[in-house]
Amino acid sequence: MSTTTAGPTAVRPGEHVAVPSRGRGAVLAVLIRQRLRRDRWQLSIWIVCIAFLGLFSAASIQQTYGSAAGRVELVRLAVATPTVLVLRGLPQGTSLAAVTFFEIFTFLAVLAGLMSTFLAVRHSRAEEESGRAELIGSTPAGRLLPTTATVIHGAVANLLLAVATALGFLAAGLPAYGSFVAGAAVGGAGLAFLAVGLLLAQLMTTSRGANGYAAAIVLVAYLLRGVGDATGTVSADGVSMTSAWPTWLSPIGWGEQTSPYVENVWWPLLLDLAFAAVLVAAVYALQAVRDSGAGVFAERSGRRDARPTLNGPLGLAWRLQWPIVVGWAAGGLLTGLLAGALGGVVSSSMADDPNLANIRDAVARIGAGGTGSFASLFISAIMSIVGVLAAACAVQAVIRLRQEEASGSAEVMMSTPLSRVRWLLEFVLVGLIAVVLVLLAAAVAAGLSGVASGEKGSIVGDAFAAAAAQLPVALVYLGVLTLVFVVLPSWTVALAWTTLGLGAFIGIFGALVNLPEWLRHVSPFADAPVVVGTVDWTGGYWMFGIAIAATAAAAALIRRRDFAIG
Repeated sequence: MSTTTAGPTAVRPGEHVAVPSRGRGAVLAVLIRQRLRRDRWQLSIWIVCIAFLGLFSAASIQQTYGSAAGRVELVRLAVATPTVLVLRGLPQGTSLAAVTFFEIFTFLAVLAGLMSTFLAVRHSRAEEESGRAELIGSTPAGRLLPTTATVIHGAVANLLLAVATALGFLAAGLPAYGSFVAGAAVGGAGLAFLAVGLLLAQLMTTSRGANGYAAAIVLVAYLLRGVGDATGTVSADGVSMTSAWPTWLSPIGWGEQTSPYVENVWWPLLLDLAFAAVLVAAVYALQAVRDSGAGVFAERSGRRDARPTLNGPLGLAWRLQWPIVVGWAAGGLLTGLLAGALGGVVSSSMADDPNLANIRDAVARIGAGGTGSFASLFISAIMSIVGVLAAACAVQAVIRLRQEEASGSAEVMMSTPLSRVRWLLEFVLVGLIAVVLVLLAAAVAAGLSGVASGEKGSIVGDAFAAAAAQLPVALVYLGVLTLVFVVLPSWTVALAWTTLGLGAFIGIFGALVNLPEWLRHVSPFADAPVVVGTVDWTGGYWMFGIAIAATAAAAALIRRRDFAIG
């Protein structure tokens, strides 16, 4: 047949047929509805959890620092402690609302960034990996309408996040206008990172690589903002600061400049919009010329013959994950360098400060507690952040299990003499190796940079002890999420990142906002062993036991369920 007929019009093979504008609008609406339906539970969890974090933080701060004198002491303590500024944000006053924004905004922005980048990659690069994007591209949707649908879907998600966050602050009794500015700051950061995720999906050849680099960029933005806040200028009244230039390199920093509840400035959010518009324009330009399934950064040509290490599932699991492991280890290394260098500097500069006792107490509450030198407490506090990196590395090892199953690769491997239990446990073993490498890199960097900044040689041992205290925390995530993967495979990704984000906030920062003890101890981070001063590994032993039991249960149950493809 030389032609095909659709109604009265004959169309030659290969001939382009223009779709009427109304038809394109209908197709776009279908694509948007498909994304909303697919993500309805994941986005609901993200948005509700972020909004409740804002609500609960405001309520906790109101209960703990209800008096003006208490808030003044808290803010002045933060201004005098670079660690708190790096981890928390930019002080901009002592009102209840301003202190709430200072305490919680940066963490909400990080969660918004992760939600948005994962959404972007899930509906772009992951679709190409699965082959669904090519099928959709053969319909009237073409190559660009799916990208447009993802942009609209992500923008709507961040608009809902902004409104939900504002309503959370309103429910806590904070001023209405400032609450909507604060919510817009969170949503604006999410929108900027949505564009980052879309661009990385164009550049990388795998969703794994795109997600890994996206998470790293969110972390870099958080650290840039932290450096800019810690090196900023203190105002004459000593309870507010102006950030230094590194803050202006970060979308999270742009949100801080809106100064909700104090100045309520909207124009910094234009930076989020402009940044997103430029990146989205680049995405459309690349999408129009790039082959489906290919990335701008092509993968290296492989060897003609496989290495002997690829003869088994362990070698394959390592080969699939080593770039992500290296990335998280590099993050641990940089964080360790920051911990060792700043710990020595702050310790020496505050040696004669009358507020040292209060500062020591605040730093100890960020970490696992304990007594000892200020530098050791400082490193222990920062190692809690490294523990989050190690746990994130473990999370991605479990997510890789899910990706292998969903793509059908695991089922192909099961056609060989490989058993399901061995396949599962060797991916878990790679996760364990990754966790150890991240903590080891941070410990070496913290110890050496601490000695270089003038601390005693014993600081090296303290750094290794503080890193070791985070090992059981990361292993709990590895073991429990492996069990989640076996029991609830389709929920693996959503539960993994949600539990990590909530656990990090509740366990590490809950003491600073005086969350109830029972709630803090829901998080493994709150029960990390105390290794500075009086050593207490009780919590660590319990977590080792939980991790082993969960992994054993996963290994027993994997034999009894079918693979969940797709």
